[in-house]
Amino acid sequence: MGATAGLPSSSAPSVRTEVYPSTGSRCGHSLRGNRIFVLAPAVTAGKENGIAAGSWIAAVILVLACCCAFDLSRACAGEEEIAPFSERVAQRREMVETQLKGWGRTTITDRSVLDAMLRVPRHAFIPEAQRRLAYEDGPVPIGYGQTISQPYIVALMTQALELRSGMKVLEIGTGSGYQAAILAEITPHVYTIEIIRPLFEKAEQTLKTLGYNTVKTRLGDGYYGRAEFGPFDGIIVTCAALHVPPPLLDQLKPGGRIVIPVGGPFETQRLLMVTKDEGGRRTSTTLSLVRFVPLVRSAP
Repeated sequence: MGATAGLPSSSAPSVRTEVYPSTGSRCGHSLRGNRIFVLAPAVTAGKENGIAAGSWIAAVILVLACCCAFDLSRACAGEEEIAPFSERVAQRREMVETQLKGWGRTTITDRSVLDAMLRVPRHAFIPEAQRRLAYEDGPVPIGYGQTISQPYIVALMTQALELRSGMKVLEIGTGSGYQAAILAEITPHVYTIEIIRPLFEKAEQTLKTLGYNTVKTRLGDGYYGRAEFGPFDGIIVTCAALHVPPPLLDQLKPGGRIVIPVGGPFETQRLLMVTKDEGGRRTSTTLSLVRFVPLVRSAP
């Protein structure tokens, strides 16, 4: 919007503010901050329309001072851009444009999911030796027999949850932390659990480094969910189970959704979307055929 500081429109410095809001909720508020652009005409000697050249200088200095103070306040508030978010942006854009639609796949149309896939730096969640594969159309090993899922599958499962800001979601199998970050771009109420300690510790560190401070991580057996924080609007399981764990069904709100791959470890599995109505009745729909690593359980 224009700001004329009381000067006639014909002689006022041209000051334009452009705001680029983020819809994500990584810290429960706008993530990237706002950018301010100041456009001012060249300062010339003498007077123009009765306004002294010195007034132009004063106006420009005042606006620049405000901009500097604004940027300083953002930095103090912890809203400065974190390096990985500005890296490999073109590759993320290509990933979204080429992998998430067409090719006989269910097209990803949910704007919040597409925005999250564009924003989250997938490469930051992948071991250094494998980062060249970060934006390829397939899963990537992250160690300990686990993988970070194919980008399309991450987007498909997230879209199936139909999440909106303010909803509460549970993830079973934190893995690298990438799926949790995608969820946290849509809603700040993300709870996740991982059973493999080194993966849990690494994912927790990565999420915090990238500013996803609202994600609640836990080390434990995901089969039992996180009842202390339930019920949940959505539950996403990122590893294959032989059946839908009853504790997860119990922790699902009426009207909520579970997205889970079901099947054995050495066979093609079904990616199911399970819904529960107000009366507790459950309905399942097959979204796709998939291959996931198996759900790891703790020793009895």
